[in-house]
Amino acid sequence: MSNISYLQTTKNIYKDAAENPNVGLCCTTTPVWQLPDLEVPKIMLDMNYGCGSTVNPRDLVNNPTVLYVGVGGGMELLQFSYFNRTKGGTIGIDVVEEMLDASKVNFKEAEKLNPWFKSDFVDLRKGDALHLPIEEGTIDVAAQNCLFNIFKIDDLKQALREMYRVLKPHGRLVLSDPICETPMSDSLRNDERLRAMCLTGAIPLNDYIQLITDCGFGTVEIRAKRPYRVLSPDQYDTDQLIFIESVEVCAIKDPMPEDGPCIFTGKTAIYFGDQEYFDDGKGHVLLPNMPLAVCDKTAGALAGLGRKDIFTSDATYFYDGGGCC
Repeated sequence: MSNISYLQTTKNIYKDAAENPNVGLCCTTTPVWQLPDLEVPKIMLDMNYGCGSTVNPRDLVNNPTVLYVGVGGGMELLQFSYFNRTKGGTIGIDVVEEMLDASKVNFKEAEKLNPWFKSDFVDLRKGDALHLPIEEGTIDVAAQNCLFNIFKIDDLKQALREMYRVLKPHGRLVLSDPICETPMSDSLRNDERLRAMCLTGAIPLNDYIQLITDCGFGTVEIRAKRPYRVLSPDQYDTDQLIFIESVEVCAIKDPMPEDGPCIFTGKTAIYFGDQEYFDDGKGHVLLPNMPLAVCDKTAGALAGLGRKDIFTSDATYFYDGGGCC
């Protein structure tokens, strides 16, 4: 399967999805944002080709410049514009001309339903994730939803490097993609249509995180992990049931710590000793019976102390901010 071949198959599928909205193309159980005076047109909901949620409203403070790659029907661009109501404050990139055209039409419908919204809040540009038409260090928040899993590994590395390049220092890359811990057959991996449909490009979570941190992101948050799809032997070329999940990740362009990235997978530390507090001497202070979200490095270090008055939980794969770093 050549790069040109599988990428062309992807373009063809989403060209058709732009011209003939396909509600079942992707499947997300994440509710659409409910915000005052925000109404999403039905056509945008029908063209919501994602596998989860990307940016959280808390990422969108202080009128951030937002980049979204893979515009779909424009729903997420509309949502982002809610937080930056300036001309070109949100940038949408897509390689499929028909998807850009569909989004422009959908924005006109959004203007009718949302008096605050103007189509020029969104700067639509034709381009691809491997060569972003964006200047270096100009983006506060970058996002993609169920796009990067389509890429083969070398292209995925390039797409992540491009996102890192365009972000400002401490900028955020927020991603939602399918992941899978069960090995897939080569025939599934190399099926161009299934890959383009976000089914067989899924990789294990640890591999996904490793690719992100290899680009230089010093902080990674696993915000949620949800069931997504099942590939059964009755329907696909597999001798076992394959369970696919969707993961929501925020990678922050923080400096890389000397001892490696801070990766939050939803672990918590609780001190329940007799002292006023516990200080590990590395900047982490635990108050009695006050749960503290900790990155995996800190959780491992605390567990390694062998203390009977400190509890460290397993990963919940849900992280909602705060914590040790």
